[in-house]
Amino acid sequence: MAGVRILIVEDEAALAEFFEQSLTWEGHDVQTAADGEAALQMISDNSYDVALVDLHLPKADGLQVLAHQQRVSTLSSAIVITGFGSIESAVEAMKRGAFDYITKPVSLDHLRMVVKKALEMQRLRQENRLLQHQLKSKYRFENLVGTSWAMQQVFQLIGKVADAESTVLVCGESGTGKELVARAIHFNSRRAEKPLIPVNCGAIPESLLESELFGHERGAFTGAIRTRIGRFELAHGGTIFLDEVGDMSPALQVKLLRVLQEQRFERVGGTKSLQVDLRIVAATNRDLEQAVTRGEFREDLYYRLSVIPLTLPPLRARKEDIPLLLQHFLDQFNRIRQRHLQGASPSALEILLNYPWPGNVRELENLVDRLVVLKGQGIIEPEDLPEKMRGTWTASPIPAISGIPPAGFCLDDAVREYERTLISTALQKAEGVKNKAAQLLGIKRTTLIEKLKRYTLPPGS
Repeated sequence: MAGVRILIVEDEAALAEFFEQSLTWEGHDVQTAADGEAALQMISDNSYDVALVDLHLPKADGLQVLAHQQRVSTLSSAIVITGFGSIESAVEAMKRGAFDYITKPVSLDHLRMVVKKALEMQRLRQENRLLQHQLKSKYRFENLVGTSWAMQQVFQLIGKVADAESTVLVCGESGTGKELVARAIHFNSRRAEKPLIPVNCGAIPESLLESELFGHERGAFTGAIRTRIGRFELAHGGTIFLDEVGDMSPALQVKLLRVLQEQRFERVGGTKSLQVDLRIVAATNRDLEQAVTRGEFREDLYYRLSVIPLTLPPLRARKEDIPLLLQHFLDQFNRIRQRHLQGASPSALEILLNYPWPGNVRELENLVDRLVVLKGQGIIEPEDLPEKMRGTWTASPIPAISGIPPAGFCLDDAVREYERTLISTALQKAEGVKNKAAQLLGIKRTTLIEKLKRYTLPPGS
């Protein structure tokens, strides 16, 4: 576990020194406090993974220190130090949230065992919180929608590289789904049960990004009132996703290169080198090769990041996926907003297919969300779409009738024959797939099946 920090709160100087030397020898960063008042202040100013707290302390007792630690950091663990006559107090402390207790005189082996268990519990708590946070957005391939050849190539490549440890560089325009790909890679890898930590390098000011990535020590700069763990430490054992990595400053590029090469770094203002085990997936909407040529991006870092390059196609290059994406987002937002928007009419779908989609999949997602909220039910018609999408579109003219015979004709029969022709054409265009044909016609699949039975058309698939 990277950067383990332990606080020892003990008024017996010899015992405090014994704890400090023993745990420092184990490779931990250990600090001590000789009374309860000092401990309260140190816990307020710093982050600790484990605190060893004597119950009988001057200025403030151990139970006060324990309660304060529980308020400040719910993820850290407390171990109570107690004498022979204080077992009842130790049990009371455990009822209040202490992990375990150590009795005096202290056995070195017992000390190490209890601290090791506490650190493991602290790690499990942290990972559980991260995994719970990610549960609702845990992607495998569910949200990567598409049957086009371009997307099938993407799926195949994800399947090949997911379980490798190589760095992946995901390229593509904004809104193409680069973070979805990063999540699919992570959750199909052997690191799937470990945290996935995303960082948008383009959204965080340069002055703050270094601290965000590497963390900082207390007093490293103005406002750094306590030690902070960075994203690289949080991603220990898992994956860190560096979105818009092309926006990173030259100084940070050098530090990132070291993490890639050695998996080591120092917190801002710190001198201790921290070792981490993680995988890096990066993404960019820039042409990094051109950025290297212009001297805006380090060449050595580019080659380290692009061990496995993966390029996402823009939506305009895979328009055959638009009906599937449309239905996917309709199902999603109907469920979230509790609405019943069913699909798009053929005319509206034609507009969507012809629109260039400069915002890619994200633009389509936002459009569907807006339509679900504003319309709520029925079928999407051309007039429901934004004016910029409609452009010069005009409704298809009603087919001309060559003439009405002198004896007249049955209007219902003519309408049914026209409907039969439209359904047959939609089935041919959808290659017999009923779901797709129903989308093209702007009707439900069950409605299409009933009409197929009525007109004795081939059932499709």
